[in-house]
This record gives sequence, structure tokens and C-alpha cells, in this order.
Amino acid sequence: MSVEVTVLPSGLRVVTDRMDSVETIAVGAWVAAGTRHETADVNGISHLLEHMAFKGTARRTAQGIAEEMDNVGGQLNAYTSRDHTAYYAKVLKEDVALAVDIIADILLNAAMDPEELAKEQHVVVQEIYQADDTPDDIIFDHFQATAFKNQPMGWPVLGKEKLVRSITPERLKTYLATNYAADNMVVSAAGAVDHQQFVKLVEQAFAPLTKRAAVSETLAAYNGGDFREARDLEQVHLVLGFGGLPFDDVDFYNLGALSTLLGEGMSSRLFQEIREKRGLAYTVFSSTQSFSDCGLVQIYMGTGPEDVPQLIPVLCGEIKKMADGVSADEVKRARAQIKAGLLMSLESPGSRCSQRARQIMIYGRPLSTAEVIAKVEGVDAAGIARTAGRVFSTAPTFAALGNLKTLEEFAAIKARLN
Repeated sequence: MSVEVTVLPSGLRVVTDRMDSVETIAVGAWVAAGTRHETADVNGISHLLEHMAFKGTARRTAQGIAEEMDNVGGQLNAYTSRDHTAYYAKVLKEDVALAVDIIADILLNAAMDPEELAKEQHVVVQEIYQADDTPDDIIFDHFQATAFKNQPMGWPVLGKEKLVRSITPERLKTYLATNYAADNMVVSAAGAVDHQQFVKLVEQAFAPLTKRAAVSETLAAYNGGDFREARDLEQVHLVLGFGGLPFDDVDFYNLGALSTLLGEGMSSRLFQEIREKRGLAYTVFSSTQSFSDCGLVQIYMGTGPEDVPQLIPVLCGEIKKMADGVSADEVKRARAQIKAGLLMSLESPGSRCSQRARQIMIYGRPLSTAEVIAKVEGVDAAGIARTAGRVFSTAPTFAALGNLKTLEEFAAIKARLN
């Protein structure tokens, strides 16, 4: 196995995945701090902090950060999710020291200049407006907020305008000091990387990091429910979902196969029945989300209001059929799709860098490819049927946006699922 892990005295975990066939290195820092770790008065602070990390440090201006990476042809980016934030770069192997130094600098020494903060708050507010103007994007925020009502797991990653504008440099620094601690982070690299050399770079660059004080985390509680917003749109955007499974659940891989067969890909049941055979929607797909303590299964559809009365019964019927069982050919196909996706992702240093970091954060150790493939091979028809029974027996969550005149009541939709 090409993967090596070192835990520094500070508690910072360093993982590398060597790929002898490439000349580049993907490197990044993953922090177990996202929307679910926020308080109600500063929802959106994780995402705003991600933005502010690029706005200058004690040693570098925002333009200087961009120019240093561009000067070596590198790429630098970040993202925020509900359970973590990641800062990552891709560079040629000879520039790995620069990448590590820049990532450490923007995380440990962000200037938090009030003028830059005001500008970036305005940028984030524009991002919030843009998301709200994109119905097939914002519908998932409404779905999440309904599934996890009045709790951090249901809050939007971007936050709300009023809250984002109210966040001060001091609040950002406090949140940073509380959550961006050594034992709450993983630094990962994949590609043409030497583990020991990389560990030395990380140990030096991240030396100021210390362990954090104990921080409590509120467990998520899936609720289910109904959300509807009428808008003057040509399409109706719908998401129907259920409570899913956490990462360590015994049926985690069965759930992946279930979603694959239900609505991932052109051969899936929903695509074939709803789009190909009946032409009731242009877009229909299913997906899953998993966290340490909960999960979601969600099905998205975009269709015209005139097709909604036919679409809903077909959708509910296909969901119910999943609990009746799947064929041997379907199991074989699901395994093949999952394995192919996994093995294809291993060809990318960026994907491997992210995978290793997330595995350390979730499981406390890297998972070998053979181990994961064995789990996938263990998926069978009985397991998929059992998982369907578990998931689809949870309270449904429904979100709808657009012209809702032809959409039946939530109680009628729930009745179709029984």
C-alpha cells in the first residue's frame, strides 16, 4: 500500500499516497469544521472564513497569494461543507514546499482586515443571491432545512445575508482559534510525494498549531417534513428524500448500490421509467449524503407543471418497488458502477488526496482499495432490499419550488409511499 500516516506531537495527522506514475502533487488541509459546528447567530461563518483565508496574511497580500501559485502554474482552491472545510492545491512535484507554506500561511496567519472583510461579505451575499436565483440549486437547501429542521445540519452553508454581514473580524478569529486546531485537522498529499520529506514540511509550516479545547457537537436528528414555495417558473423543481445512513453503518455500501440502481445513471430505474419510457422529466436522479451520525437519500426531478400529476405516482411506485427486491443482473451492474467510479478516481492525485484525508477524519485510518472493493463485492440483493426497507420506512422529506398548482398535498404523497 502506497499510503503512509504520521501523527505529529501536536495531534496533527499527516497522510500521503504516493503515485509513481505522475509528476504532480495534490496537497491540502481538511478541517473538521463546517456548518454543523456553527451557532445560530453566526451561521455562514465557516464559509466566510474560507473566503477570508485568501484575502491576505501577515506575509502575503491577496494578490501575492494568487501570483505565487500562478508563477509556478499551480492551482489553489477551497470549499466548505456541512461537516468540514478543505483548502487544497495542485502543483508540480518540485513546488510542494511552496504549496504547503501557502496553505499553512492562509490558515494560521489570515489578516482578517476589516476592509477586506466588508468586501468579501458583499461577495458572499452575491453568492447567496445567485444560489437563490438558481432553483435546481436552492431546492436542496430547502430540502436539507426541512429534513433537519431548526438544527445546524439543516442550516445553509452560505448562511443568511443578515448574519453574514454581522460577522466581525473578532468572531472570525475566535472561530478560527476554536476549530482550526492540530487535532481537528488532517494534512494530505497524493502524487509524486515522499512521505518523510512531506511530514518535515508540514511539521515546520504548521508548527504554531496546538490542540483544541473540547468542543461539543450537537447530534443531528432527521425529521422529515414538507416545504413548498410558489415561484413563477417554467418548471417545477422537486426533491423527495428519506433518512439515510452514517458512514460506519453496516449497510453503507448497500445504500450506495440502492441509490445507483434507483436513480444514478441512464440505466437506473427512475431514468428509464420516468424519462425514457414516459418522458415525464428531463432531469431525474438520486443521490446520498452520509455523515458521522446521520445521512440522507434524495431524489431530484425537474419537470413541467402539467406532468407533475403523472410523475408523483410513478416516482412513489418505483420507490416502493425497491423494497420488493432487485435482480442478480442489477446487483452485478451496481457493483460494477461503484467499482469503476472508485478505481477511476484513483487515477487522479486530487481525488486520492481528498479521499485519504476524509478517510482519516471519518475512520481514523486510510482504507485500502482492496478493503473497499471487498465491501462493494459484499453487496447483495438481500442487503439492498433490507436497506430499502430501512431507508424508505423513515419519514419522507419533500421540497417543491415553482408552479405548484398541480401538485398534490404532502399527505397524499406520504400515502402513496405506504
